[in-house]
Amino acid sequence: MAGPIPLSQFMGAANAHYYATRDPLGARGDFTTAPEVSQMFGELIGLWVADLWHRAEQPPVRYVELGPGRGTLAADALRAMAKVGLTPPVDLVETSPTLRAVQAERVPGAEFHLDLIGLPDDAPLVFVANEFFDALPIRQLIATQEGWRERLVACQDTLFLPIAGDRSFDMIIPRDFKEAAPGSILETSPASVAVLRQLAKRLNDQGGAALVIDYGYMGPAIGDTLQAVKGHAYANPFDEPGEADLTAHVDFATLAEAAHAEGLVVYGPVTQGEFLTRLGITERTASLSLATPERAGQLATDRERLTHPEQMGELFKVIAFTAPGWPVPAGFE
Repeated sequence: MAGPIPLSQFMGAANAHYYATRDPLGARGDFTTAPEVSQMFGELIGLWVADLWHRAEQPPVRYVELGPGRGTLAADALRAMAKVGLTPPVDLVETSPTLRAVQAERVPGAEFHLDLIGLPDDAPLVFVANEFFDALPIRQLIATQEGWRERLVACQDTLFLPIAGDRSFDMIIPRDFKEAAPGSILETSPASVAVLRQLAKRLNDQGGAALVIDYGYMGPAIGDTLQAVKGHAYANPFDEPGEADLTAHVDFATLAEAAHAEGLVVYGPVTQGEFLTRLGITERTASLSLATPERAGQLATDRERLTHPEQMGELFKVIAFTAPGWPVPAGFE
């Protein structure tokens, strides 16, 4: 690494290596996502897609998932869709060769893409992005005695550490934060906005909708949310770059503003707990428990993990975007 680089560049390079070289999910990996917690999550997302398709008068649609992990969400969602008559072609946006191999087994016949540019343009698209935006690179601006500076990453011997750059960023700081105490951090994610704009162009040109599920907040806000997870525990984000999952909380307000600016209709965000409850996770838990009584306790535990405010229910948010003229998506009434 030649000289200090922006945190966004450090994060992008570290995550590119991390995801390209391993399957990070599950008990033997570094973290667990909602689809890996319970089949109910993916099934309800699939029924959400099918309900939207039905109320849009059943046009030909393509199911597109961004960062589909092991393909667990897609497999569960597609199984639920098929039961109500929807069997769409599947497009998976994934850069990791390791994860693509796993996804190909879980979702036979899926087409793979490195980004949104190569997606087919022959039908409306229904996007699903679960824990995708949190892994996109962020920029951090830090308040110093001399004003706001960009946070850079320097390398000293074999040690990586964050430092403040020399260039002033005072002119772009929101008025409420201009006098923030030294050490205060403001995060932005130009990469997230760029992806959102590409997604919006597709929806405006082809029709369809997008469902985004991630942990985050309604910004702008002061705070350092950069984190590293390794072996299901938090780690130092600057230790062993490329060997831990680097993420940051998603600013849902920024995503909503970008979608509005591109002409999409925005719904939410609502909490994941509220969203899944509205979609019927309580009833689905009861149904599965009746069919498999030996699993009743585990099913109740899984539902609690997905919906309870002190677990995934409150921190995780859900937001939807639709092309103009498309129906109001379920869960946002």
